[in-house]
This record gives sequence, C-alpha cells and structure tokens, in this order.
Amino acid sequence: MDFIRYAERSAGLLNTELVDVDALVGHLEGREWLHSQCTERDCQQLRRFQRELRPVFEASSVDDHRGVIEGLNELMVRHPITPRISDHDPGDLHLHVATKAASVAELLIGEALLGLATLVCDLGPTRLGVCESTPCTNVFVDTSPNQSRRYCSDRCSSRANVAAYRARQRAVAKSA
Repeated sequence: MDFIRYAERSAGLLNTELVDVDALVGHLEGREWLHSQCTERDCQQLRRFQRELRPVFEASSVDDHRGVIEGLNELMVRHPITPRISDHDPGDLHLHVATKAASVAELLIGEALLGLATLVCDLGPTRLGVCESTPCTNVFVDTSPNQSRRYCSDRCSSRANVAAYRARQRAVAKSA
C-alpha cells in the first residue's frame, strides 16, 4: 500500500465534516465497496478520532516534533493497528490494514495511523500542517521536496496571494 496515500487520506478525513452517514459515504468516493457498511456508529467514532488526531497536525505545523511523535504513539496505543500482507496481486505484495471484522471507522483509523506513522518515520515529523489561509482550518500532508507547502489547496493559496497583493496595493496607494 502507498503509505503517503494513507497519510493524505487522514488529512482528508480531518477536513471532512462527518455529520451523517451520507457525509461519510461522500468521503469514501472511489471506495464503493465500503459504502454499504457505513453506520452512524462509524461517524461517531470518526468524529472522536478527528478530535484526537488534529493536535498531531497542529504540533507538526509549529515544529513540535515531540508532540507529533507522542501524539501518534498515544493514538496507536488507543487504536491498535493490525497490518497484513496483501497478495491480491501476487507480483506486488504489500501491506494493508486488516479488515476482517473491522468496521469502516476502524479501517479508516488504522489506515490513517499507519500512513502517518510511516510518513513521520520516512520524511520527518514536520510534514503535517494546518492551512495558513485565514479563515481556513483544514490540514494537509506536505510531500513537497523542499517542505514548502503552507496551504491545504490551490484555492486557499490563491486566496492568500490575492489578499497579500491587495494589501500591498493599498499600502502603496496610502503612501502615494
């Protein structure tokens, strides 16, 4: 499995407002085989997990290495991960989070933690962030080569750049 994708899905999970099962199904776009298994209990578990995971992204965004590592370790104790080797493609053995008897919430939590733990070990604990565009509070995973990402999306980046440009234009107009 592509652990970067697991990590990015964890950011997507935090950025999703899980008000009901339909919202969870919407979050699972492209994973139709999970749709019929979604329950309100999954939504409740995932909302709780969102509150637990957000501080890890916040710690990373302020270069709090200890907060990221301790936060993830604590979450992995609270939500044990059971990886298994998948052989659905014999030429490409890889790891998945075990899904037998797991709920949709347990699967998504396991994927998020496995992806984030692997990302932190491979790229470092400062690759998670909170969007710098006001008033956005979305989170993101920074896999850029120079670790330069500051916004959750191109939309927020454009909005921030336009706001900065307009502020500079106002400053020039006032000084003239």
